[in-house]
Amino acid sequence: MRQAQRKKEKDKIAVALMLAFCVIALTSIFTIKSNIEKINNSGGELPVSDSTSTQDVTGEAEKQAPPPDVTAGETVPDTAETSTDISVIDSAEPKETDQTGRIFINPVRDDDAYITNEYSMDSLIYSVTLDQYMTHCGIDIEAPEDTQVVAAADGTVTAVYEDGRFGTSVEITHDNGFITVYSNLSTNEIVETGDVVTAGTIIGGVGMSGLTESLEPAHLHLEMLKDGVYVNPADYIRF
Repeated sequence: MRQAQRKKEKDKIAVALMLAFCVIALTSIFTIKSNIEKINNSGGELPVSDSTSTQDVTGEAEKQAPPPDVTAGETVPDTAETSTDISVIDSAEPKETDQTGRIFINPVRDDDAYITNEYSMDSLIYSVTLDQYMTHCGIDIEAPEDTQVVAAADGTVTAVYEDGRFGTSVEITHDNGFITVYSNLSTNEIVETGDVVTAGTIIGGVGMSGLTESLEPAHLHLEMLKDGVYVNPADYIRF
């Protein structure tokens, strides 16, 4: 009799434990389900930190962007030495003319000087230094190193600089839209930007400072521009 009563008590405890377990399990299931529904209803959005807009970033990049690169191998004269505020002398009376109307003198003070490379913008000529055919925007006048180089006409020195291709250079601006550029010089310390010169004024010496013509004998690389366009110096100078 007592054994039967004990068995019934054990069964009641077991049923009570089972019910308690079921209650706990159901509670856990409902809790998990509720959390899942909250996540689904949130649309999967997660909090993110504030960041600068694309427009702001682009604007900042534009402010800090460096100026456009220069063509490879070229050097631009120092802007401090080529100020457009520099006055240019007018030479109403050319120092030298001839029957062809030439108004410039030979800038190399040597009777034995001669042209080794002609002006050639419409066809290619061979470059000994670069070992390739290329155009040539001036003429090369060969003479012994340090032979005097003079201004070809009256004008104003508007640039004194080192050119990456043609070396030590002096630029003179004349009247009537002409500019002469004397490169591959042995020195440019004789004149300064802003100096007013006359035809025959010494501005430098024949040299070998140009990298792109360094394998050639000492010579003056002479360029001439008319209204900003390269022209053949031989059309205006009697060599």
